[in-house]
Amino acid sequence: METKSRTLELTVLSAEDLRINNRNLKKNAFAVVSIDPFNHRMTKTDAQGGGYPTWNEKFVMDLPARERFIILEVKCRTSSGDRRVGSAKVPVSEFIGGYAPDNCLQFLSFRMWDATGQRNGIINFSVRVKGPEREYLPAAPPAAAAGMRKFQIDGTKNFGGVVTGIPVLSVTR
Repeated sequence: METKSRTLELTVLSAEDLRINNRNLKKNAFAVVSIDPFNHRMTKTDAQGGGYPTWNEKFVMDLPARERFIILEVKCRTSSGDRRVGSAKVPVSEFIGGYAPDNCLQFLSFRMWDATGQRNGIINFSVRVKGPEREYLPAAPPAAAAGMRKFQIDGTKNFGGVVTGIPVLSVTR
């Protein structure tokens, strides 16, 4: 059985409270999104955001069915090279297979950790998962569809499709 990959639309929005050696980050932060060693993307450098950089960059990536995590890293560009500020290992189960259907935009924030295991900021991102193309069976066989009632919408009798709904929990006090 062949498993297909899904398309992941991930927008790296911003980060909060970034530090290096317990001091606020001054400038030149960028983010890296990695699904595997061969599938990663990098944002532009935010030269002015300091410890609260913003990027708002969207990436479209293939998410193989076997992958269980994506890694979001924030790095700082220095004269001696790129320095890792913090990273978050995000389980794919956070946005696949739960209550949100495919193609639903979700906003997430994750705690980041530095190389020594200390908390170091939060990364904010949005994600939308588009599943592989599927073949759907018709909702009703053609004989039953011929007897379906057509309803009027906007004065025309052209609506005869199937309507699906998603249950919504309502709590009253």
